[in-house]
Amino acid sequence: MNTPMLASLIAYFVLMMAIGIYAYFKSTSNVSEYMLGGRKLHPAVVALSAGASDMSGWMLMGLPGAVYVSGLGAAWIAVGLVTGAYFNYLLVAPRLRVYTEEADDAITIPDYFEKRFYDNSHYLRVFSSLVIVIFFTLYTSAGVVAGGKLFEASFGLDYQIGLFITSGVVVAYTMFGGFLAVSLTDFVQGCIMFVALILVPLVTWQELGNLEAANQSLVVLEPDYRSWFAGVTGLGLISSLSWGLGYFGQPHIIVRFMAIRSLADMKTARRIGMSWMIIAVIGAVMTGLMGYMYVSQTATVLDDPETVFILLSQVLFNPYISGFLLAAILAAIMSTISSQLLVSSSSLTEDLYKVFLRKQATQFELVTVGRLSVLGVAIVATVLALDSNSSILSLVSNAWAGFGSAFGPVILLSLYWAGLTRNGALASMLSGAVTVLIWIYGPFTIAGEPLSAAIYEIIPGFVVATAAAVIVSLFDAAPSTKINERHQHISALMAGSKN
Repeated sequence: MNTPMLASLIAYFVLMMAIGIYAYFKSTSNVSEYMLGGRKLHPAVVALSAGASDMSGWMLMGLPGAVYVSGLGAAWIAVGLVTGAYFNYLLVAPRLRVYTEEADDAITIPDYFEKRFYDNSHYLRVFSSLVIVIFFTLYTSAGVVAGGKLFEASFGLDYQIGLFITSGVVVAYTMFGGFLAVSLTDFVQGCIMFVALILVPLVTWQELGNLEAANQSLVVLEPDYRSWFAGVTGLGLISSLSWGLGYFGQPHIIVRFMAIRSLADMKTARRIGMSWMIIAVIGAVMTGLMGYMYVSQTATVLDDPETVFILLSQVLFNPYISGFLLAAILAAIMSTISSQLLVSSSSLTEDLYKVFLRKQATQFELVTVGRLSVLGVAIVATVLALDSNSSILSLVSNAWAGFGSAFGPVILLSLYWAGLTRNGALASMLSGAVTVLIWIYGPFTIAGEPLSAAIYEIIPGFVVATAAAVIVSLFDAAPSTKINERHQHISALMAGSKN
């Protein structure tokens, strides 16, 4: 085992735990602080926290691995994500920040749905909570898989030991520090990821030396590798770009917008967040491209393409720097796992336990239940991740489509259209989630291929969910006067903030 690399990782673990302890004493006295940090986050923390929790191990393992295997044609996913993230900041972030505070200080997405529609039946809250818990358990398992692969490829540890180390550290600081711990660790992790995604492709490029000769060799061996369009079909391009639709319905990302300290800070957060994302995505794509060139030129053996970043980190850098770079992967993994665990915990605690089991629960009791919920979801996700053959990109894509379809249309329409009714929102969530599940697991094919192989499931899911919301709302009873008045009030506040 490489001692310097291990020392760097231990230092990283200590830093994460120290942040968790700080947050424990600073911001866990009540459920609002534990789940949303008291709506006091700095815009830079919001931006990097949203970015780090968004990208996860996909940024340093999934995307470089996809580019390594398929060339630049795989980078269209990144283009779709950057576009979607920008419109998420523009369309959802400011209005959701105002709406959730005005809607009786809603602190979770299911809580927002219920208060937005004055839904005393709790149907919206229950169904959206179940969607969050189910899809986030699957999503969290993708992060745990990435952690297992990291420790297996880097230290030769058993894959399952890597799973337990990854989930154990994340659970510890998330359980005790809550939302503030998750956001502050995400900020640090985002900084580490940013530096690593600049450093690795740059050093690899320098190591290749005569880049022109390497390029010419690549052109001869793989003439289409550097083409954005070679082997990319029209449906394939649409599927890749459609990843951007998922942003509007990702609870672990949009909850960051609810926690920013003021609406005036949102523009700053957008500029920081988008700058970070564009540079980081370019670095991830270049890591896959340069990694393929390096492996081809040196005849290096790489069994798993999703570990190309790990390979370059180990062979091109001083062991202490390698440890820092591996910490970047762990940072990406942990930032997303912690965010997903906390959102799942929020739903289990605030939207199910408090509403149906203990309406008069004390703040201390709710925070305790939140911590136990973090532990429970983590255990289930770790069990699901025990299969070492699981694909990070595949697991992420399924959960991303599920959230994007179930919540995306409802979030957008609820923020901008007063005519969306409770039944329309419920029909949208139900039809979006079911469509995605059928598209992934149903026994149907197109031209002999599974539906998900023909076109990414978020497209039919998003379309069906949007249509269901509009059609059911138009035939439903008109929204109440209270809903219309609040919607007009929100619009007036938004208009005033622009003046």
